[in-house]
Amino acid sequence: MWTPSALASELHPARGKAWRAVEDQHASATRRLTDTLAEQEVLEEILEESKPPVPAACRRLHYLLQTPFRYDAPHPDGSRFRRRGDRRGVFYASMHMHTALAELAFWRLLFFRVSAAAMMPRNAAVLTLFAVEYRTDQCLDLALPPLDTDRDLWVAPADYADTQDLADMAREAGAEVLRYESARDPERRRNVAILGCDVFAGRQPTSQQTWRLWLDPDGADARRAVGDEPPLIFAREVFARDPRLASP
Repeated sequence: MWTPSALASELHPARGKAWRAVEDQHASATRRLTDTLAEQEVLEEILEESKPPVPAACRRLHYLLQTPFRYDAPHPDGSRFRRRGDRRGVFYASMHMHTALAELAFWRLLFFRVSAAAMMPRNAAVLTLFAVEYRTDQCLDLALPPLDTDRDLWVAPADYADTQDLADMAREAGAEVLRYESARDPERRRNVAILGCDVFAGRQPTSQQTWRLWLDPDGADARRAVGDEPPLIFAREVFARDPRLASP
């Protein structure tokens, strides 16, 4: 439907801040497996040798920025803009911090929904929410005309065939950043997909926050660890458009 030449005509400069939420990064999980710091260092070295190499263009970056470019796309279907087996990474983030938390809340709920043997945790998961600055001359915004005419394809909750096709053509057209509507945020705010490490304006996150996320069969509850911000409540019905969470 869209050709690389047609997409190239829609590229434009863009810059801004993007937010990404990940599991807690303040304490290493390997510390719980070892008795001393020396043992932990040895274990970390062994683990590092077993991991895929960091792409050359990403080696200057903080590990939080490197990580999405280091590993294969998730199985079995890949991700929204990355096919299974595609070694080219994508840094998925959001233009608003609450959108980033909605995205992570969805994926954690889905994990426990489809994992029959996994018990939903009673304790909160500790999250690191961090921001990065990006800038590019080659941005493609799927929420703007004329690309927004295919909005239903870009925000499909579980079928990524069309967006993966688009990503292949966008890369061929020279796109470095994709902006698109979040399929998880009830406020329909936008996400950012960064397709290469050269897009980051700095080597490190510009800010970090600690949040806690509680799950139950009815949804998710996110609260900032420090501060008086009101909690974010994501009822399961918010994500019910995705068939994988549509039923109890």
